[in-house]
Amino acid sequence: MVGSVLPKRHVVTRMAHFNRPPTEIWQVITDFAGQVSWRSDLRRVERLPNIEGREVWQETLGRGQSITFETMESVPRRRLVRRIADEHLPFGGTWTMEVAEYGEVSSLMITEDGEVKNPFFRFISRFIIGQTATIDGYLKALGEKLGVEVLTLCEFEGE
Repeated sequence: MVGSVLPKRHVVTRMAHFNRPPTEIWQVITDFAGQVSWRSDLRRVERLPNIEGREVWQETLGRGQSITFETMESVPRRRLVRRIADEHLPFGGTWTMEVAEYGEVSSLMITEDGEVKNPFFRFISRFIIGQTATIDGYLKALGEKLGVEVLTLCEFEGE
């Protein structure tokens, strides 16, 4: 019942700092197929045919659930926008990933503009799992892949 009064849409942003150049971060986050080697939540990644010239990938999670993603925007070494392309899922939205450089330190900011259609899952997402859990796991795994500890994890929330 609580989930039915929560908003369907949410926007959360997390940022982490890495002692690595932006080109290295960009190379890792855009190598979708290679993410199986460093993301423990992934079982498999498969390249699918483009949609109107945009890259499409299907990720199969450790529990067997498959999610199709479409790259909506790509500005090399700066900005990547990916959208969940599956309309039948109980959730959807985009991840906007922005890479910035501050001297010898680079940041990766991820903004999730999401929608959770099912009230029960809205409750779970908000109060049990946490709306930043997926982003946090991704940023920590990226740090491990790059061989660095995530220096800072900042949170920005909005609706």
